[in-house]
Amino acid sequence: MRAAIIGGGVIGGGWAARFLLGGWDVTLYDPDPEAERKIGEVLANARRALPMLYDRSLPPEGTLTHVATIAEAVAGVDWIQESVPERLELKQKVYAEIEAAAATDALIGSSTSGFKPSELRQGMTHPERLFVAHPFNPVYLLPVIELVGAPESASEPLREVGLYPLTIRAEIDAHIADRLMEAVWRESLWLVKDGIATTEEIDNAIRYGFGLRWAQMGLFETFRIAGGEAGMKHFMAQFGPALQWPWTKLMDVPDFTEELVDLVAGQSDAQSGHLSIRELERLRDDNLVVMLRALKARDAAAGKLIAEHEARLVAPPVDDAPLTTVDRIVPIDWTDYNGHMNESRFGQAFSDAADSVMTAVGADADYVASGLSYFTVDIRIRFLNEARAGERIRVESQVLDAAGKKLRLFHRMFNAAGEEMATAEQLLIHVSLETRRACDPSSPLRQKLDHLAEAHSVLPQPAEKERL
Repeated sequence: MRAAIIGGGVIGGGWAARFLLGGWDVTLYDPDPEAERKIGEVLANARRALPMLYDRSLPPEGTLTHVATIAEAVAGVDWIQESVPERLELKQKVYAEIEAAAATDALIGSSTSGFKPSELRQGMTHPERLFVAHPFNPVYLLPVIELVGAPESASEPLREVGLYPLTIRAEIDAHIADRLMEAVWRESLWLVKDGIATTEEIDNAIRYGFGLRWAQMGLFETFRIAGGEAGMKHFMAQFGPALQWPWTKLMDVPDFTEELVDLVAGQSDAQSGHLSIRELERLRDDNLVVMLRALKARDAAAGKLIAEHEARLVAPPVDDAPLTTVDRIVPIDWTDYNGHMNESRFGQAFSDAADSVMTAVGADADYVASGLSYFTVDIRIRFLNEARAGERIRVESQVLDAAGKKLRLFHRMFNAAGEEMATAEQLLIHVSLETRRACDPSSPLRQKLDHLAEAHSVLPQPAEKERL
C-alpha cells in the first residue's frame, strides 16, 4: 500500500509514522521548510514506542519521500490523508488539487476534528470520494479513527496497520470523541477561571481518578458498575436527577479574555514547563506503552486490538539453521531501575525462543490442547551486554539434542549491531499434561524433531564455558 500525507504537523506526522511502520510507502507534502526535521523527530519517537507494544516484529518499514507539490504526493497512491489546519477554505483548496492529480479509486480521508463531510465536500467534482478519518494524538499509538461518510473499503486498510475504525452513523459537528472532550474542557476552563482548581489539580483529578477507569472501560461500562448489583437502571435512577441540578456550566463558555488565556498558560507552564515538548511526548509514549501492554496481557480494551493486530504480523522464519526465534523491540516495561532489561526478561526472551522452536516442530497450541507439551527443567543464562528500552533484539536458537524425551536448546541473543547480548542453554522434557510426567513425543513430532536436530548438527557447537 502507498499513502500520501498532506500536511506534516503533529497529526500528519503521526499518520505518516503509523503507515510507515505498518509497511506502507509514504509521500508527504508540507510547505513548512522545517517539515523534514519535525517529521524525523516524530518518526524517531514512533520507531521507539510502537514496536514496544508487540512481541513480534513489525513489517519492514516503508519508504518516506518528501515532495514539493500536492500533485507529486498523491500520484499513484492508495490512501490520501489530509491533515492541514482547521480552515475550511484551505481544506477545500487542497481537495481541488488532490482531485486534479489523484487516481480515481484513491481513498481520501480528512483528519478534521470538527467539520462534517458535507461541509468539506463543497465544490468537489466527485464529493463521494472524501470522508472524515479523524485520529487521536499520537496516531502511531492510539488506535481509534472516527470515520464519517466513509466507504466500506476504508476500514480494512486501517485495520492492517493496527487501527480501530469507529464508524459514526450520521454527520455531527466534532464527531463523537471531541464532543466528549469538549464537555470536560469547558467545565475545566470554568474551574480555572473561578479559582476553584489549577490546571495541574484538574489533570490530577483525571489521571489519578476517572481517567484510569475510562482508559480500560469507557463511560457507560464504568457507570454500570457504579450501579452495583442492580446495574445501569439503578445507577440512572440514583444519579439521573443530578442532571437537573444547577451546578454545571456546560451550556455556557467563559470569554477567552487575555486574562483567562494568561492564567491558564501560566499555570500550565508552572505545571510542566520544565520539560520540552519532545520530553513530554516521550513520557506520554512510555506511559501509553505500559498501559496498552498491560491491557494486551489481559486481552482487554485497546490491548485486545494490539493482540489481534499482532496475530496478523509475520512470525519469524522457522526453517533456518539456526532458527531465528525472536526478533523484537525491548518494551519499556521490561526495564528496571537501572534503565536496562532485567534478568527475568532475558529469561522471558529465551522462553519465547523455546516456544518458537516448539512451534517449528509442531508442538503448537493445538498440540498443547491435545494434552502434550514441553517443560523447562534447567536453564543457564550468561549475561554479556545491556539491553535498553527501544533496542531491537534477535535470538538465534540451535537444537543440541532431541533424543527421547529431551530437548536441549542453545540460544544466542544479539542486538541490532550484531553484538552478542546473552546466551542460554535450556533443557526441556516432553510431558503429558494429564499425568504431569515425562512421556515420549508423538510420532509426527518425533519426525520433525529428528529432521531439525540433523539440520542443526552441522552448526558450530557452543564453547565449553557456555554449556550447562
